[in-house]
This record gives sequence, C-alpha cells and structure tokens, in this order.
Amino acid sequence: FLGLCAVAVVGLNVYGAGYYFAPLATRVRHPLHAWLKPSGIVGQSLGLFAALLFLFLWLYPLRKKYSTKLSFTGKVGTWLDWHVAAGLMIPLLAATHAGWRFTGLVGLGYLAMFVVCLSGIVGRYVYVHIPRRRDGLELSREEIASERNRILFEFTAASGLRPSFVRDTLGGETGSLEGLGVLCALVTMIRQDVARRRAVRAIERELSRPGAPPIDRNTLDTVLKLARREMALAHQARMLDATHRIFRYWHVIHRPVAVTALFAVVTHIIVAIV
Repeated sequence: FLGLCAVAVVGLNVYGAGYYFAPLATRVRHPLHAWLKPSGIVGQSLGLFAALLFLFLWLYPLRKKYSTKLSFTGKVGTWLDWHVAAGLMIPLLAATHAGWRFTGLVGLGYLAMFVVCLSGIVGRYVYVHIPRRRDGLELSREEIASERNRILFEFTAASGLRPSFVRDTLGGETGSLEGLGVLCALVTMIRQDVARRRAVRAIERELSRPGAPPIDRNTLDTVLKLARREMALAHQARMLDATHRIFRYWHVIHRPVAVTALFAVVTHIIVAIV
C-alpha cells in the first residue's frame, strides 16, 4: 500500500515539476497553485497523511514495550516492516506538502525527520543481525546453537553434499568479535553479508556441476535458504554483544532526534490551525 502511495506521490512531483521549480513569486500565478500549495487541496491532504503516518510511527515502540499484552495486533517483525516503510515515506510526503521549501520551524522539523529516516535505515540493518524467532523474540546463545545443529542436519540431508564440504563452506571464520568498535563492527557486518552471498553461490555451483546428484529447483531453493540461515546465525552469534552495543548507541541518536521531529511537527500543526 505504502509503495503504491510512494509511486503516486513521485508521479505527482513529476507532473507538478513546473510548479515546484518555479520561483516563489511566480508560483501564485501557476495554474496548479491552488492544488499544490501547502494549504491547497492536494498539498494539505499530503500534509495530513504525513502527520498521521508520523503519529503511527510512535505505535511501534508501544508494541515492543508491551509485546505480551499487544501480541494480538501482529508480530513485532511485521510492525517493524510497516514502521520502516512509513518512515521512508514521510520525508517525501512532507517535502511535497511543503512545496519543497524548508524555512523556519518547518526546516528544523524536516531536518530532524530526515536524520531520523537515515538513522532508521541503519537501525533496520542492525536489527536484522540480531537472531530472532518467528515471533520476533531474540534467540539465546543456546537456542542459536540448537537451531544451527538442526539446520546443518537438514542441509546435509537435503543437499547430499559431502559433510567436509558443508563444514568448509558454511563454517566460515571462527573466534569472537565482541571487542570490535562500533564502526569496525558495522564494516564487519557488511563484509560478512558479502561473504555469505559468495558462499551461497559456491554451494549453488557445487550442486549444479556436471556429475552432481540431480536436484530439483524446489529442493535447491530450500537448500540455499538453509545455507543462508546457517551462515547468518554463525555470524550473528559471533557478533551478538557487538551488535547489542551498536544498537544501544543507535538508540542514543535515534530517539532524541525523533522527539525533536515530533515537537516540530506538532508545533507546526498547531500554528497552522491557529
């Protein structure tokens, strides 16, 4: 839904490019001014939609805090997906609502909103590196080890590959990475993600080489999915403490800026109504 809305807003910006690029003094004589100005039919509607989405963002922290009581509202992971999608959508809506002019309190609010959006992208990337169950709750180290053993057993049985090849390909690096700094930990996450993709391609080549046991497409997809899951758990287990540390630092940045954006948006709405 939000994806379709984003496409529609982008199309609106393309259609109204002549208005948005026009100097402020000549906009009032533009035929689209009554529609696209901040208080116009379209501009104001987009502003209200952006405000509603911004308020919706604050429901996600409540869903996390009261995870047991609000479990009937859906999985935490699904809430996070909507939270991220809404966060990415709001800057586009707000910019179009403002006619791509950012002055005074609106400029402060948009800057804070944009910083929140960028930090949210980083936070989403870090979040997915914390191993979790299907219900969104974090796995313990014992649960990680048990899940890895189960995946390796299923992988070997489904793929028919030599156990030594499985260990060498999926095993990857060993040792703890808990002493890494924040920046080094982020770089390591990215490097491991790239290495995981290479390893999956190596497994696919091994299963597709001439002389390999025949394997259908569905089984191959299952095997590759198991391989990704196993390597992800291996990497995440090694960096669990470092990932938590990054997440704590991320909250220190994300939350105050989000509150600043909320203050600016609420003040802007009150002033506009008055």
